[in-house]
Amino acid sequence: MKTTDSSYNVFIGEKMKNISYFFLILVFLFDSAFTQTQDIKNDHDILPGVLRTPDNRFENLTDYPFEPNYMFIDGLRIHYLDEGPKDADPIILFHGEPAWSYLFRKMIPVLTDAGHRVIVPDMVGFGKSDKFISKHDYSYKHHIDLMKELVIRLDLKEVTHFGQDWGGLVGLRVVAELPDRFARVVVSNTGMVARAGFSGWLFENIVKLVVWWHGPITFEELQLARDKVLKSNNPSPLEGAIMFSKWIAYSYYSEDMDIIGIIESFGGLSLSEGEKKAYEAPYPSGKYKAGPHVWPYLIPTQLSENEQYWIDVYEKWEKPFLVAFGENERITIGMKDDFLERIPNPTVITLKGASHFVQEEVGPELAKIIDDFIKNNP
Repeated sequence: MKTTDSSYNVFIGEKMKNISYFFLILVFLFDSAFTQTQDIKNDHDILPGVLRTPDNRFENLTDYPFEPNYMFIDGLRIHYLDEGPKDADPIILFHGEPAWSYLFRKMIPVLTDAGHRVIVPDMVGFGKSDKFISKHDYSYKHHIDLMKELVIRLDLKEVTHFGQDWGGLVGLRVVAELPDRFARVVVSNTGMVARAGFSGWLFENIVKLVVWWHGPITFEELQLARDKVLKSNNPSPLEGAIMFSKWIAYSYYSEDMDIIGIIESFGGLSLSEGEKKAYEAPYPSGKYKAGPHVWPYLIPTQLSENEQYWIDVYEKWEKPFLVAFGENERITIGMKDDFLERIPNPTVITLKGASHFVQEEVGPELAKIIDDFIKNNP
């Protein structure tokens, strides 16, 4: 009996020891996971599958003396500029493809000198903001959600929106989802592409099918399609559609997008060496460029949602709305009619001598136009 009790005690002791080990392992795993989650929130930590451009890439850039600001959203470090008096009503400037906040360097001083607070974010995948390695980690909706969160966390109110190119595709959705925070809207060479119901589903899948059919194409092939549109005074819808699909195919399938080639050829620009260095600064190599590569491919992925916001918000818009397209714009000119036909009583002007990247061509003049628009529509 004594031996039996002793064996039983040993048996129970071993079981308790094993159970203790089990719980210790659970505690260790939980603590590690919790610590890892907490650590991601630290300023220097980078999420798995994400790249962060080294800060020294942005040193001594031409005409870009602005102080960086950072906000962590969904574990991603998002960069933004915050210039001018902090108690002034803000203007938020949304960049497009494949640019970043550097694009607005000619506008910011004019706006701050006029007394405005100017917020200029770099969207995820661009500029000083974090960059996903995989194209599949990007989405149109995530871009919108990140910019919405930035507006909310900064508690921006009485905001004037400016969006150009993809900046409008994202920014107009931010305005539509946070309309009480925005007092005015300015758009230039942009739009909010929309289709309702089955039409939207069909359009999205036709675009994807055509892009797949094109497969990888060279920059030279893209330029040929571009020339048929940009060098024509009246390009046909078919020529525009071919250029659009080839642009998506080039962007999506190329391994190392020619950032400077895109900006110069589609904008009709001749950049200085210093400006070229600045536009290339966010991308030490091709693996940092997943954001620019996939952005055009995402355009038709929110068509029905965009259509609903047109109906619910913009067709009922009662606040000041300025449409300012470049005189020589060809890339987005087809989207201008949406603003003219669906926005009640917009103000419409033409930016003389400007093409696609109006910030580069007529930046100070455009800033003055925005300042006048705000003052005339308090």
